[in-house]
Amino acid sequence: MEAPIYHITTAAEAEAARKSGVYEPPSFNLDGFIHCSYRHQLGGVAARWFPGRHGLVVLEIDRGKLPCAVLDENLQGGSERFPHIYGRLPLTAVVAVHQFPMALS
Repeated sequence: MEAPIYHITTAAEAEAARKSGVYEPPSFNLDGFIHCSYRHQLGGVAARWFPGRHGLVVLEIDRGKLPCAVLDENLQGGSERFPHIYGRLPLTAVVAVHQFPMALS
């Protein structure tokens, strides 16, 4: 089994996805994929993209349950690779929704 991947979003967007069964962030139409992280990357991603934000949750995703491609890549330079989901996220692939910030053990 592959390591889970994670996506930080608002609680409101997660709730809308729960009702529809599919998650699609506002950036999906522009980027064509969903930005994700591995567990060890969450702290850096949160500090860079979500400083001081409230009302956030972390979606824990089983990439083996995704019907679309997941590519580990770095699109901004550097050597660290991040998982990107190239499709909409069915909620059947979300194994947990964690409060943000989540305990990183």
